[in-house]
Amino acid sequence: MSRPFRRDLLSAGRARNHAWAYRTESLITALLILLAAFSIFTTFAIIAVLLAETYRFFLMPDVTVGEFFFSGKWSPLLGGEKHFGIWPLMCGTFLVTAVSAVLALPVGLVTAVYLSEYAPAKLRAVLKPVLEILAGIPTVVYGFFALTVITPALKGLLGDQSVEGYNALSAGLAVGIMTLPIVCSLSEDALQAVPRALREGAFATGATKFDVSVKVVIPAALSGIIASYLLAIARAVGETMIVALAAGGLAQLTANPLNQVQTMTGWMVQIFLGDAPADGVEYTSCYAVGAVLFVLTFAITVIGNRVLARFREEYD
Repeated sequence: MSRPFRRDLLSAGRARNHAWAYRTESLITALLILLAAFSIFTTFAIIAVLLAETYRFFLMPDVTVGEFFFSGKWSPLLGGEKHFGIWPLMCGTFLVTAVSAVLALPVGLVTAVYLSEYAPAKLRAVLKPVLEILAGIPTVVYGFFALTVITPALKGLLGDQSVEGYNALSAGLAVGIMTLPIVCSLSEDALQAVPRALREGAFATGATKFDVSVKVVIPAALSGIIASYLLAIARAVGETMIVALAAGGLAQLTANPLNQVQTMTGWMVQIFLGDAPADGVEYTSCYAVGAVLFVLTFAITVIGNRVLARFREEYD
């Protein structure tokens, strides 16, 4: 075989390989665009359904916009006059979220600091996966745990008359245990990402390990820590099965976590598991409540992005 002919064969082979690589890359690019478009379409479809059904809810004869947003009474299932004031459901949601945040946020951060700054590597390799197992437990298990373990413990500690059988405190504690791995894992990753030079510089000035952890590492990782907090809070706001099982079904305005409450997600579970007709006002109210919940979580995300951008600018 002559040398020019061999060069022509090599050139043709490279051209075929180039053409095949170009077609493969074009196919992958088209597939990625299709998947991205599908996710965007799904998001807008969900928003469209929420808005359409919410609009249908406000067209019902028993509903007014003013009562929905400004009334403090929610009683759609009682006989006689029906009331659709969203604030009792929001109060229950905020109360459960606050209890879970009081437990999960500080405990998660302290655990993350210990794993990142104090725990030996072998111990950290064991403890972190064990903590993350908590995130894999089904939420219905947490609900039954709150109902059968946490609530009786609270009754024994605070008195049987002080704690209702269904209450916001036990549900919030269970939600806090569930969201604890989110705070711990993400905060520990953020602490680990802090450059070693910052720690060594602080140690060179004579700072103790505690001072370095609290005054250097945590401020430098504040952006990631806040991100973990916001994700845990958003997860607690949208939790369903725990509050449906342990918080109760009485929508009321109360600041006492020992009382029975009903959250927005708990109301949805009650309606969709009940016998409410699909064309009734009770059924369509779930979409209005879901729209409020969507706006609430969206606001948390927007505020969180602004806070994160601010701290990134400060510590980068």
